[in-house]
Amino acid sequence: MIEIRRIHTHVEDIFHEFGPVAATPQRRGFIAAVLTNPFAGRYVDDILPMMEALNSVGPQMAHQLLTAMAVQREQIEGYGKGAIVGEAGELEHGALWHVPGGYAMRELLGWDGDRVAYMAGKGQDKTGQPGNAISIVPSTKKVGPPGCTLDIPLTHINASYVRSHFDAIEARVPGAPFPDEVVFLLAMSTGPRVHARVGGLKAADIAKWDGLR
Repeated sequence: MIEIRRIHTHVEDIFHEFGPVAATPQRRGFIAAVLTNPFAGRYVDDILPMMEALNSVGPQMAHQLLTAMAVQREQIEGYGKGAIVGEAGELEHGALWHVPGGYAMRELLGWDGDRVAYMAGKGQDKTGQPGNAISIVPSTKKVGPPGCTLDIPLTHINASYVRSHFDAIEARVPGAPFPDEVVFLLAMSTGPRVHARVGGLKAADIAKWDGLR
């Protein structure tokens, strides 16, 4: 069911936003896979086989994005995902990416525990210590024409309430998706917004290890 036409990656460094230059720039990026949509132009009740097929695509994309960003996985502090469905498809086709895309990044970014317990939200690794990448991966999706943009939300990988990491990256694949295609996207970031200063929970103060605080 998987026929990939294009893989598109984008990486950027943000040194400042009209303020002092950051000692360490924020690096963020996204990867997009342009796939044929097997359900385009018709309503199909059982679309879950496509989700199963995507389980092999997610890890490949996550590893490729991390490589393109040229950082160690321990340096990734934010993540997000998204989908752009071509005009002959429906929004639910983009929702097929929730599990394959989200867990691909969560498993890549340091999880060392039991997958079943992890998916049940236990939040501990094999040593009993808090696991890494335990917060839900934020997501967005839309139906759109070739070249349309998607703002992918980013949050901290361990606690969704870390305010400094509330962010987004604008993603676009020129010429995609065609009406009978879907673009599936993953995004990562190495840190907070370069001038984050609006208070709230800090990454250094994460204490509950429940994926929220």
